[in-house]
Amino acid sequence: MAERKRFEGSSLLVVDDEAEHLLSLRRLFEREGAAVHTAASGELALEVVRKEHVDLILCDLMMPGMSGQDLLRAARAVRPDLDVIVMTAYATVENAVEAMREGAYDFIQKPFKSALILRVVERALERQSLKAENIMLRRELAEVSPDTVRGKPIVGRSPAMMETMEIVRQAAPSTATVLLQGESGTGKELMARALHEYSGRLEAPFVVVNCAALPESILEAELFGYEKGAFTGASERKLGRIERAHKGTLFLDEVGELSPQVQAKLLRVLQENELERLGGHETIHVDFRLVSATNRDLEAAVQNGTFREDLYYRLNVIAVRLPPLRDRPEDIPLIADHFVRRYAKKNAKPITGITEEARKACLAYRWPGNVRELENVMERAVVLAKGEVLDTLDLPEPIRNASRERGEIRREGRTVVIPLGTKLEDVERVLIHETLKETDGDKTLAAQLLGIAARTIYRKLDAEKKKDD
Repeated sequence: MAERKRFEGSSLLVVDDEAEHLLSLRRLFEREGAAVHTAASGELALEVVRKEHVDLILCDLMMPGMSGQDLLRAARAVRPDLDVIVMTAYATVENAVEAMREGAYDFIQKPFKSALILRVVERALERQSLKAENIMLRRELAEVSPDTVRGKPIVGRSPAMMETMEIVRQAAPSTATVLLQGESGTGKELMARALHEYSGRLEAPFVVVNCAALPESILEAELFGYEKGAFTGASERKLGRIERAHKGTLFLDEVGELSPQVQAKLLRVLQENELERLGGHETIHVDFRLVSATNRDLEAAVQNGTFREDLYYRLNVIAVRLPPLRDRPEDIPLIADHFVRRYAKKNAKPITGITEEARKACLAYRWPGNVRELENVMERAVVLAKGEVLDTLDLPEPIRNASRERGEIRREGRTVVIPLGTKLEDVERVLIHETLKETDGDKTLAAQLLGIAARTIYRKLDAEKKKDD
């Protein structure tokens, strides 16, 4: 059997205005099993990208007409996942470095040895293969859990959550800015990560900035970066978070806390796609997708003059509202079960789930801290639980009290708590069912514990069944 060639099954596009160079590279790659397309200009190469499937582009930087850098931008606009290797003479190394900032996979300095370029191409193709495998894996995961972020499922089947996720899926492939609105703990950062992971920027950075956590002076330096000597303590140049998000996604959490000065500078970046570091004069081009989040009413902030109207409309191209947990109660048991399984596995605890009474207590509670609070409660319950099933006694007192405040019958351990005013019919029904749970369904033993005849239990269960039918 013939040995498989290392580039077999791969398709390369080589772009150079020198015919001799094109021919030598074509022969080199074809010997390694690749299908090779060639183009003598950037314009012709772009036509190939539009019409043919290619795994990798190798292009010269200095070409008449469309330069290699222009081709890089145009090709990635058509195929954001496409890797490009630039080839450059010594005099244009600075341009090659700039091309790397624009998203080129690597650059090779002319003249080069065949072994070097083969090694670089092999690495690039391996990366493409890995990206394809990751995409397939995400699709397989999606069949199990329709929406996952970092391998973690986004749990929720309520209409409110399904509508939110549909907007996120539709918005993700675009470059439009997104404003996530919702109370604290509703999962705004998780949704921002979902927008990043479902977009074409997955391989690029996801950079988070909490605008409420830093003083104005520090926040400005963190966002825009600074040059050496820009202020006392600036001993060296530092890239800002915006620059670090180049080609990726910048997530501004609590964007409503930005000061007027920082708002003005951010607006300019969004309008011009460029910035200047503090203490610097160089204009730096940036390309990033902005996702913002707030738990404030930004429209009201615009009306009272604390937030710029022009910036608000820049941020609010696509608005996504994350519903609080109390508005999607049908999701509470699902999310609780998910966290119980996660933390039982993490802590090596043999916990299989939660009782019906504990579920009812969770449903009765308002969850002011939303999903974050529910996660914390379930983690605490798992860690401190003594049994294999979480009961109401494993929950914090405010949650145990919630059903009492709503006047609901509930079970706490081996005690059934019945609020005053409960109908006698409901009291009898609950006591019979809870006692049957204790006796594993033994009706004779249950009757003895309740001090009634066994036929009374049979009669009441039969009447209940007929009523349900």
